Amino acid sequence: MRVSAIGCTALLLLAVAACGGRDSGGGTTGTAASGQCQGQQTTGITDTSIKLGGIYPLSGPASAYGDIPKGIKAYFDYVNAEKGGIKGRKVEFVVRDDGYQPPKAVEEARRLVEQEQVFALFQTLGTPSTTATWDYTNQQKVPQVFVATGASQWGTDTAHPWTIGWQPNYISEARVYAQYLKTEKPEAKVAVLYQNDDFGKDLLGGFTQAIEGTQIKVVAEQSYEVSDPSVDPQMRNLAESKADVLLNITTPKFGSQALAADAKNTSWNPLHIVNNVAASITVLKPVGFENVQGVVSSSYYKDPNDPTWANDPEMMLYRQKMQQYAPGADPNIPYHTFGWAVASSFHKAMEAATCMTREGLRDAVRNLKGVKVDMLLPGVTLDTSQSDGFPIESMQLMQFKGERWELFGEVIDTRKEFGPLTG
Repeated sequence: MRVSAIGCTALLLLAVAACGGRDSGGGTTGTAASGQCQGQQTTGITDTSIKLGGIYPLSGPASAYGDIPKGIKAYFDYVNAEKGGIKGRKVEFVVRDDGYQPPKAVEEARRLVEQEQVFALFQTLGTPSTTATWDYTNQQKVPQVFVATGASQWGTDTAHPWTIGWQPNYISEARVYAQYLKTEKPEAKVAVLYQNDDFGKDLLGGFTQAIEGTQIKVVAEQSYEVSDPSVDPQMRNLAESKADVLLNITTPKFGSQALAADAKNTSWNPLHIVNNVAASITVLKPVGFENVQGVVSSSYYKDPNDPTWANDPEMMLYRQKMQQYAPGADPNIPYHTFGWAVASSFHKAMEAATCMTREGLRDAVRNLKGVKVDMLLPGVTLDTSQSDGFPIESMQLMQFKGERWELFGEVIDTRKEFGPLTG
């Protein structure tokens, strides 16, 4: 863990007070008054509190992701009650529903910033929603940190310094699948199902780039819209290609549909690769575990269904605190674990901040050096710099066997294997 040794400054009490997040009148808005934090924004943060806002599809076609904020809230409730908060500040986490609709996301972002006066937007879920909001948040100079989307633009763009991702970007994920096929199926014929937006196109583009110069070929592509009721027609068209690999680039609802359609079509039996964001046990279970044997994906955080972590201290803590602070939530749902991991990452970033201000958070998330988060897989750390806005770029392949995912191979650091992504 990287924790600043001097806070705002260990020598000047006024500077410490300035970092505390109160304006000169003791309110919750304003700017830091003195010290090296002078003039920086303290809206939404006081000596005793931090107010964060999250935007998720609690309803609509991507509502499965609504489990994520439950894990986040459980983590913050635990830290507030048992650890005194983050640097002595209790976290209030306000969650809004955008239904996976970009215009609604903009509306909710404005409400959180202008009415709720949050310190930061912590997690806006989805590439379309985050793309719709990041101009606004950057104009307002509000941190939009650890957004729940792996689009490569969060790490390569230089015009939006207040926005940063968290999870591995889709291009790096695509590179991992391409590398796997180069070894296991070097002459693979690949059919691709993808969501017709920046998310789907980012991963597909990364995969296409990664197989250039090889014998692996994309022989069929089918896209779908998030408003489509089903991807069954697309799956029938892809089956006609007789490809021996299916790359499934979907969100949970459509990922489950694609897996089910693949299982029903007994005349087509491709190696099925499903992207990480649709690889939750909640996606596979409705299809029937017997129908998803051998499906391949990748991960970077610990799976609560994997007995490898049964006696892991962080997993044991997670299970205990989920039961205590979110008793109605099933701790075996990986999206809850994702939420716990990203909330823990925010905690580490705030501890590392030199100034407890919006600018301090903005700078801290772009200066993470080998930060360990206990819910991430061993070997996966948070690493960023001013020129590298990708906190996590390591993943490990996994295959579904029996009733759970099994990790295989080594953790792949895509920075080292493929080089950094640049804008």
